[in-house]
Amino acid sequence: MSTERITDDLDRLLALLPADVGEALQPEARRDQLLEVVLDLGRVPEARYPGRSLALGERCLTREDLQSTVERLGQFGADNRAGIERTLHRISAIRNRRGDVVGLTCRVGRAVFGTVALVRDLLDSGQSLLLMGRPGVGKTTALREIARVLADELEQRVVVIDTSNEIAGDGDIPHPAIGRARRMQVARPELQHQVMIEAVENHMPEVIVIDEIGTELEAQAARTIAERGVMLVATAHGNALANLIKNPTLCDLVGGIESVTLGDEEARRRRSQKTVLERAAEPTFPLAVEMHSRHRWAVHADVGRTVDLLLRGQTPRPQERSLAADGSVQLVESPDPVIGASRPRARPTRQLRQAHAAAPQLAAVPTPDPVATPLRDAVDSASPAEDGLQVLCCGLTPRLVEEASRRHRWPVRLVDDLAEADVVLSVRQGLGRQPGLRRQAREARVPILVIKADTLPQVERALERLLSRRAAAEPPTVSADQADALAALEECRLAVERVVVPQGRPVELLPRTEDVRRMQADLVARYRLRSDVFGRADQQRLRVFPP
Repeated sequence: MSTERITDDLDRLLALLPADVGEALQPEARRDQLLEVVLDLGRVPEARYPGRSLALGERCLTREDLQSTVERLGQFGADNRAGIERTLHRISAIRNRRGDVVGLTCRVGRAVFGTVALVRDLLDSGQSLLLMGRPGVGKTTALREIARVLADELEQRVVVIDTSNEIAGDGDIPHPAIGRARRMQVARPELQHQVMIEAVENHMPEVIVIDEIGTELEAQAARTIAERGVMLVATAHGNALANLIKNPTLCDLVGGIESVTLGDEEARRRRSQKTVLERAAEPTFPLAVEMHSRHRWAVHADVGRTVDLLLRGQTPRPQERSLAADGSVQLVESPDPVIGASRPRARPTRQLRQAHAAAPQLAAVPTPDPVATPLRDAVDSASPAEDGLQVLCCGLTPRLVEEASRRHRWPVRLVDDLAEADVVLSVRQGLGRQPGLRRQAREARVPILVIKADTLPQVERALERLLSRRAAAEPPTVSADQADALAALEECRLAVERVVVPQGRPVELLPRTEDVRRMQADLVARYRLRSDVFGRADQQRLRVFPP
């Protein structure tokens, strides 16, 4: 059974709406998961739910309907927002040029108890935490619950900076959802950064909770607070850390970005251009959470490392966490390693793997001690080739590819090695940060598809185009000579990976033609191993030596 508990005081919000609108929302089915009610002059009122909307009746709203609702609400603030005292609901106004209200967005505020289990261990660490996600995913709800847990369960001195009274509700008495945490209201949104500093200087908090850091001054105030040893818990605009890095106003939250000129030796070592982007300082928030849905979050336990990887065009792998129906937290580690991470050995191409069935038994070096062994068992146990389109991402969020393939049930698999890829999928700036990848892809004849932006629709269109081309292409025919060459290369690969490297034993391959031996020698060199040719005439064969 779920441990979540939800309170929403929805009746108090419905009582302010026009009578027929309130009556239309009385059935329990229409109240469940209600996000907001939209009232626009001259239009039918609308109730919005996750992924859908519902018209409430057929009558269009008049000025009198809107005016009566506004009068029951009270005064709007400088940010065109109003609330209902000691509730979490928020009403935002749309005005015409004369300042008259012509539309209202009535956002339902709910106190949800139990979702903090997804990051409960992070709160114990005492490090600052940043929450990101699309609008409506539940950032403020999570922030409210985190403030309560820190104040009540961990007994911290918590101060909530409540700019629009969205965290602790309207009125002078905070909503019980924040527990024993104290609340400081902000007179005008542009003064939020000043109230943040005032809270630290006057009230000795151990934790400060802030909703919607959105300006450079607020980002600077957050850094100042963190440098004074106060824990920060905040939300910021952006779906992911990659979006935050591209935001010049807020990138200081994750360390800031600066252009650095590398020396010749360092540029060669990195295989990059001499002028690169690097992180300027330690992140204000060492921990970050990307909220994909209300019950599925991705945790970056080391924001500094994540930013460094993104700036180098590599793909970080956050820890995926989901909240089960019984309230337990399930951890889903990503199976794919980070692109560019160190590997014990190189991997053969996909085409080589596909020839494993044709690989014959290998002959061992004839020496008194058995320093090499046949690889019949290794060949028999080789796994079959993977099916589907294998994609290597460059400067692209892999989660988007996974989501697109899962949504459409496309046979697409992410890989982290160019040798395994059927195609490289990149954004425009991605290849600029990895010039070596472009060159390697050209040499390996792996096509590169560049899309305009790192968004789900762009990724979906790209994958659909790639899969349609792949389906239209005729399967290639393989001649006897090509099949023999593929079998010889697979024989060489198995020898290296099953005997030479793990057991430290040399292996002598079967006799091959000069061209095939040269291909085998090139493959051995890729593993950074040494080989030599032995035998005479048509019995010449390659011997592979251990490192």
